[in-house]
Amino acid sequence: MPLHLETPLIESLPLSHASGCSVWLKMDALQPPGSFKIRGVGAACEHHARNGKRRFVSSSGGNAGMAVAYAGRRLSIPVSVFVPETTTERAKALIRQQGAEVIVHGAGWDEANARALASVDAETAFIHPFDDPLLWAGHATVIDEVVKAGLAFDAVVLSVGGGGLLSGVAEGLERNGLRDIPIITAETEGTASFAASVKAGRLVELPSISGIATSLGARKVCERAFEISQNRPVECAVVSDRAVIEACTRFLDDHRVLVEPACGAALAVAYTHADQLQRFERMLAIVCGGATTTVERLQAWQAA
Repeated sequence: MPLHLETPLIESLPLSHASGCSVWLKMDALQPPGSFKIRGVGAACEHHARNGKRRFVSSSGGNAGMAVAYAGRRLSIPVSVFVPETTTERAKALIRQQGAEVIVHGAGWDEANARALASVDAETAFIHPFDDPLLWAGHATVIDEVVKAGLAFDAVVLSVGGGGLLSGVAEGLERNGLRDIPIITAETEGTASFAASVKAGRLVELPSISGIATSLGARKVCERAFEISQNRPVECAVVSDRAVIEACTRFLDDHRVLVEPACGAALAVAYTHADQLQRFERMLAIVCGGATTTVERLQAWQAA
C-alpha cells in the first residue's frame, strides 16, 4: 500500500467563473503530511527501505521534510531532517511531531543541504526535496489518478519551486499519452528561478530569494525541469505576493481549505489571469498543499 492517498478531484465553480474556463482541483493539500510531496518522497523511501537502508536524511524546512518524517514513521525507519535557520518553529514542530530529528544549520537551504549530505553513510538514504527520478515517478501518480477518474483536460497549472512537481506531472502526462497538453507554471516575483531560466534559455541561479512563498525558494530549479521547458509546451506565470495572499484567502472561503503561499501561486493564476486561461476548456489545477501556514499567519500577511 503506498504511503500517499488518492486525493479528491473536484470541480471549482468559483475558480471556473474567475478564469473563464472549467477548473478542476486535484486536492493534494489533503495528503496526510499536508502536501503532494509524500507521493514522490513515499516512493523514494519505500525504494530505499526495500534496498536495506536503515536511516533517512533530508534537507528541507517545509513540505519535503514533513513528508520524509511521515514516511519514516510509517516505515519504522529513523529520520534526520536538516533545516536552515529561517525555518519556522511551526515547521520544526510538525517534523518533530512525526518522530524525526531536526537539525538546524546554515542561513539557507544550500547550507543545510550540504550538511545533510555530509551526514550520509552506507546505511543512510538521502531524500532530495525535488531533484530525483524516484520522486518524479511518485509525483506522476497525481496525473495517473486524474486520468483514471476519466477527466479530460487541456491544460495543467501548478506551482514551481525546485521543479519536482513539474517533472512529475510531465512524466505523468507522458506515460498517459498526454505529452502535448500545456503546463502553466506559477511562481512569485521573488522566487521566479524557473521563469528566469526559460527566458534566458539556460539554467539561471537567482542571487537571492524574497517574499512570502518560501517553499518555492529554490534559487535554481533542477535540470530536468529546465529540459521539460525546452521540449514540450510550458508557459510561465509570475504573480505578486499580494495576489498570492488574496488567492489563499479566497480559496479558504471558496473551498474551506487553507493552503500555503507556494500553493497560492498556482491558484492566483486561476483567480487573476483569465486572459491566459480563457482559450482552454477544462484546466486541471494541482492544489499542492502546505501544512505550515495558519489562519493567523494569513491574516498577518493580509494586514502587512
